[in-house]
Amino acid sequence: MHRPPTPDAEAALADELSAVRPALSAPYAAGLPGARAAVLSRLWRALAYEPMPWIARREPGADGLTLHLTDGRRLHGPRPDPYATTTYVTEVRLDNTVYERPARLMTALGVPHATAFAVELDDSVASLALSRANQPGVDQEPLTSWEWEQRVVDGHPYHPNCRSRPGFSVAEELAYGPEHRPVVELGLVGADDCLVRGEWPKWLRDEGRFLIPVHPWQLAHVLRTAPQETVSAHPLMSLRTLALPDGPHVKTALSARLTSSVRDISVYSIETSATVSAFAEDMAARTDGLLHVTRTLGAVTAHSPDLAAVLRESPDVYAHPGERVLPVAALATTELPRSAAWLADFTRLALTVCLRLLDLGVALEAHGQNLLVVLSATGAPVRLVYRDLADIRVSPARLARHGIPAPALSGRIVTDDVTTLRRKMFGSLIGGTLGATAGSSAVLREALESVVRDLPRTPDLAVLLDEPLPTKALSLMRLSPETPGDIWAQLPNPFATR
Repeated sequence: MHRPPTPDAEAALADELSAVRPALSAPYAAGLPGARAAVLSRLWRALAYEPMPWIARREPGADGLTLHLTDGRRLHGPRPDPYATTTYVTEVRLDNTVYERPARLMTALGVPHATAFAVELDDSVASLALSRANQPGVDQEPLTSWEWEQRVVDGHPYHPNCRSRPGFSVAEELAYGPEHRPVVELGLVGADDCLVRGEWPKWLRDEGRFLIPVHPWQLAHVLRTAPQETVSAHPLMSLRTLALPDGPHVKTALSARLTSSVRDISVYSIETSATVSAFAEDMAARTDGLLHVTRTLGAVTAHSPDLAAVLRESPDVYAHPGERVLPVAALATTELPRSAAWLADFTRLALTVCLRLLDLGVALEAHGQNLLVVLSATGAPVRLVYRDLADIRVSPARLARHGIPAPALSGRIVTDDVTTLRRKMFGSLIGGTLGATAGSSAVLREALESVVRDLPRTPDLAVLLDEPLPTKALSLMRLSPETPGDIWAQLPNPFATR
């Protein structure tokens, strides 16, 4: 059964759940208020800080924040914290009406494209409640990085569409969502005329044809074909990337909109994959052993973004005996960030690596999904691992200043624009990784203050110390389908939020 987009996704999911997994119906219903508040908190952050054209001004007050809309209405809610990850908004007031459900608030706002966004918000609430309803008690620590990834239940810490999966039935969410801990059967689809980079393994060839791993959702809804055979794999945080039994990870094309983007694989990213991987490996070697990148082992496309795959190393290969590797997003499931000393050590490590690479000419998109941390046997952060190189940015001019040859690349990955480079790194690292790990402006400021005095004084560091910090305007982007590419907002600098 395929659950279509609906103005009341909560009820639609409940109906389907009663048939597919009735044992989850009660915990799902009980979890809806918390899921609404979690999505509403993310939406309120967006309304408080993103440059919405229909918000005339923002007026802080002793009892919270009032948004004055261009049509004369007023929207009031709690005082926002741009780096908060807790659920702290249970309701907001639009003139004299109180709203607890984010989709109904967006519908009432009635701004351009609000109707479509409201459907996504309702789907996010319903899917988040389902994800939370299907969680067992944690009785032991994960042994592998993919097990850590499956402990991330709530999805993106700041995006209201944190669990939006339009086009997925309840059965498909339970079968493919990493937080539901399934084993997924990837289909192997044969193709003759393919573009290949790197080494495509022998076990994924059949008499000269290339066997491309395909996500079962893609098989059913896009390619509408049967595979030659299947292989079992464990889904990771991005849902379309999975850990194979023998270790490597495979990124599959998934032509569905998850959170914000359709997760296909462009021909461009396949063409550049081997060059980018070799270059990134060389740049990581310049960090004195503090960073590794998961090498791209092979990449293939049947000249279509709907039928392509990338094989890359597992992050676990960079853990020594006694160490463990986990994505930064999973740190919130541990006690580690609650220690000020631990958070300072992690902040120092992340800033040292990312600022060093940015100065050399590489801007990492170091959010909590792409960036992983290697922990010692005692839990100390000792190294970083970075994966998924498709969206880094490379500056030939900065590389040249350091005597580093630029890779043979062209297209979107190459830029010397300083604003673009800093947005890429700071927007993901500060507005994403460090902000979400700290969980509040006050804790983030304390962690930054404890380490910045030890960092090399570069022009990029000056931005961190003195200027508002960039973040993607994720909600405005969903409300602006006619605007291609990223839209940016500015967050208060944590050093100024006292």
